[in-house]
Amino acid sequence: MTAGGPTAIVTGASRGLGLALAQALAQRGWRLVVDARSADDLEAARAALAATGAQVIAVPGDVADSWHRSALVDVAGERIDLLVNNASVLGAAPLPALADYPLDVLEQVLRVNAIAPLALVQLALARMPAGARIVNLSSDAAVEAYAGWGGYGASKAALEQLTAVLAAERPDLAVYAVDPGDMNTRMNQDAHPGEDVSDLPAPQESVPGLLVLVEGELPSGRYRAAELAAVAG
Repeated sequence: MTAGGPTAIVTGASRGLGLALAQALAQRGWRLVVDARSADDLEAARAALAATGAQVIAVPGDVADSWHRSALVDVAGERIDLLVNNASVLGAAPLPALADYPLDVLEQVLRVNAIAPLALVQLALARMPAGARIVNLSSDAAVEAYAGWGGYGASKAALEQLTAVLAAERPDLAVYAVDPGDMNTRMNQDAHPGEDVSDLPAPQESVPGLLVLVEGELPSGRYRAAELAAVAG
């Protein structure tokens, strides 16, 4: 990517919160590197983002794959101003009790939701200037004990601890874990098969809170998108 403007990597950007945030960044003149596992869905998202006039590079693939993470960083160029680790998987569904949780599925959930974000951070750090932002999407399941959410919640709790330690180790960066709140997303629908989740807020409603982290001067830490949006007015 050419120099001249801020560059962001946003994972899981073909739909839901990732796409909503990418749209807001595109409208603000960011250069975007976006990914998703579905090449068709990602291409549709890329076209919509590019229609705003933003420069967008779409890289289909799975963040759990090392070659894909390397490709994301390589196409971003020499400077990465923002890394948003949004891609994640729910895990076993319908949501099972931990006593019945398939351990091979749990390993995959941890690999995608916790290990892959750290691996992507490790690759990106050398290209992130002082003041660059890392935003790791978490969940209230990381801090609350909800029956059935043990696998997903454990992965997000691990991500939050990685975020907190990285913030302590890299005071030159702004490192955030953010709970976007309940949203009307495919993942939430998959977690509640047969239920109507259409009354939940759209992902776009969480974006103003995320933009406070991207554009503001808040210290590294854990935040809730709804509280950030309320403060921002």
